[in-house]
Order: sequence, then structure tokens, then C-alpha cells
Amino acid sequence: MADILKIGKYEFTSRLIVGSGKYPDFKTTRDATLASGAEMITVAVRRVNILDPNEENLMDYFKDTDVQILPNSAGCTTAEEAITLFRLVREATGIDIIKLEVIGDTKKTLYPDVMETLKACEVLAKEDFTVMAYTNDDPIMAKRLEDAGAAAVMPLAAPIGSGLGIQNRYNVVFVKDAVNVPVIVDAGIGTASDASVAMELGADGVLTNTAIAQAKDPIRMAEAMKHAVIAGRMAYKAGRIPKKPYATASSPLEGLIEF
Repeated sequence: MADILKIGKYEFTSRLIVGSGKYPDFKTTRDATLASGAEMITVAVRRVNILDPNEENLMDYFKDTDVQILPNSAGCTTAEEAITLFRLVREATGIDIIKLEVIGDTKKTLYPDVMETLKACEVLAKEDFTVMAYTNDDPIMAKRLEDAGAAAVMPLAAPIGSGLGIQNRYNVVFVKDAVNVPVIVDAGIGTASDASVAMELGADGVLTNTAIAQAKDPIRMAEAMKHAVIAGRMAYKAGRIPKKPYATASSPLEGLIEF
């Protein structure tokens, strides 16, 4: 049976989500996205055009594909800004699945303002948006976002664009245990092994942008991310062996022939 990722009313066969920033042009964005096998690409609508049909529009590059555009509220620092933005986006495009992010520290860490995020989530969920909420790696806040109507929670692995990988593996597990909606590890992924680790920990998906867009070969890195997410998911479902402090012989000692 297909291993389907369900986010609200939406279903995806790929558990990798990619971003659209930091590419040299829209063509490279499309080529890398298709190489990744991702079925969803997040777009900072304040920075990348999907609203103005009179200028080069990212949506035109994906209109003959099955890739879902996922608008995000990057650049918003208050709940009110994010709510207004998404209302405008839905009015202009009809898209109702969104990545909600409200940034508290815009200078150094780009960490989310979780209280403003929670406020926005409550309003947007009531307005029938499918909200995927970017947050810190705190299981308590993840649960509150779920209770507020989030269809998925997206805890950061490390600061956005840092490439540091998952800094607190335990918290990914704690968040997964705290909620019943999908957990998408977001921000800080640096290379394919980071994505695989996230999936092995039980994450339902991974979102990455910079690791692909700024790789020396974005297309090849996109394909590597595709396989890493698949491998990590398979390993998680297969069930890893327990860690032990001492060696265990691969072949049993019982029944050995003595000479």
C-alpha cells in the first residue's frame, strides 16, 4: 500500500517538501523541485511572485506539473500581518493550504514568535485554511498549535538556512509523541543525511530549501534529498535495533563445533 502523507484534506506520496528561495532563476527552481520528487513547494509570497500575472510568475513554471504551491508568510512579524497576507493569497489564487510562520527575531536567529503564530493559527483554521505551522521544537507549543487547528506542525531543526542539522533529536521525538497531526521537520537541514535522520526519528516529512538551492549542484542534491527521505522513512518503519554498550556476535555462539 502507498505510504500516504495526509495534511488536512490533502494527500501526498512524497514526504519531502522543498522551498523556492535562493535559486538563480525559476527554471532551476522547477528543475530541482522535479528532481526531488517533492509534490509541494513553499513560496514566500512577499519575496517570490505568484500573485502578479504581469510579471514572471513562479506558478507558470509549475502549471503543467502536480506540484502544489504552498504559500508562506515569511517576513511577517505579527499575527495580523500573516492573517491579512493569507486572505489576500486565497482571494488571488484560490490556494488554502499555507505554511504559517511569524518571525520574532528578524536579525539573527529567525526564530518564530510562537505566541503570534498561535494567534494567527486560531483565526486561519477557523476560516478553513489548512494550516501548517512553523514553530520551535517545543512539544507543549506543538500541542497548542494542534489544539488551535493546525493540520501539521513544523518544528525547526536549527536556525533557518544554517545547515546545522538537527540540534536536539530528543525534541523531535517529543513533538511527535505530543501531537496527532503530521510533524514536518523544518529549517536547518544541511545535507541528505540530516533529512534521513529526521525521518528515522519518526518525523512525517522534511522541508528544506537552502540545502538544495545553494548546493554546488542543486539538481543532484535535490535527488539525494529524495532518496534520503525515502530511506529514512523505510528505516523508521522497519524498526532499528536497540543500542548496546558492548559487542554482540553476528553469529550465535551456541552449537559451535569444538576442535
